[in-house]
Amino acid sequence: MHNRPHALVTNDDGIESAFLHLLVDALLPDFTVSVAAPAFEQSWIGRAISRRNEIEVISGLSHFPHNVEAWAVSGTPSDCVNIALGNLLDLRPDIVLSGINLGYNTTQPLILSSGTIAGAIEGAVWGLPAIAFSKCIPEHLFEEIRSANGQTSGAFNQSLRSAAEHARRMSVELLASPEEPGNVVNVNFPAETQPDSPVEATFPAPLRLGSLYEEAAPGRFHFRYADGEVSEEHPQHDRVALERGSISRSVLDFSRIGIRPIEVISGASKSNSEDE
Repeated sequence: MHNRPHALVTNDDGIESAFLHLLVDALLPDFTVSVAAPAFEQSWIGRAISRRNEIEVISGLSHFPHNVEAWAVSGTPSDCVNIALGNLLDLRPDIVLSGINLGYNTTQPLILSSGTIAGAIEGAVWGLPAIAFSKCIPEHLFEEIRSANGQTSGAFNQSLRSAAEHARRMSVELLASPEEPGNVVNVNFPAETQPDSPVEATFPAPLRLGSLYEEAAPGRFHFRYADGEVSEEHPQHDRVALERGSISRSVLDFSRIGIRPIEVISGASKSNSEDE
């Protein structure tokens, strides 16, 4: 029987990601940890479910600490959490954590495309507290870190370790003071995360992303990331908080299929996106 809170951890960068392993290591002083993560990278997969594919699950992974049960799953992050909760774990966990993702998951379009956030959503669907963690990486370092499967060095390595420690603390805090059922906490760490980086309550910026594909040959297209354009400025947008050097904490209310805060005005609910 688990004496400490039990965390199920997943990600979308794959079970070999160093960002995932740093999160697990940071959690161990306070949590019993189980890992069910994709065998291979599943970025940009959103909340896909492998309906037509048989999924292989491999257990007994030696590259985690001996007290961490871990499974590599040949499916999506949603598959990982669903299979773990429904078939692998002997006891229901207390919380589902997803990440730490290589790169931020901010703005409405990226949140809806993120496999990292989808893993947390699957936990919330099962009625569990859930957090998705993502780490902003400086543009000049991104390809190097991605190619090295999240291995880092120097100042950025210390920034990542600070993010993992914040993730541990925020997970403990969520269990002590849960959000409403069906909510997912989306946390983004700034590029230079410090031990004392402030946490700001934010909401996803509305982003016009435009085309993500370019023509490679007649009738053939390949993916090409575009930065897009934020269509509405607000000081509490998630990206703006990151630019200030703060940790962005957005509550995504999937119980009402909403990702914007609602304020009560004269007894009537009004979205912040409406005109005053």
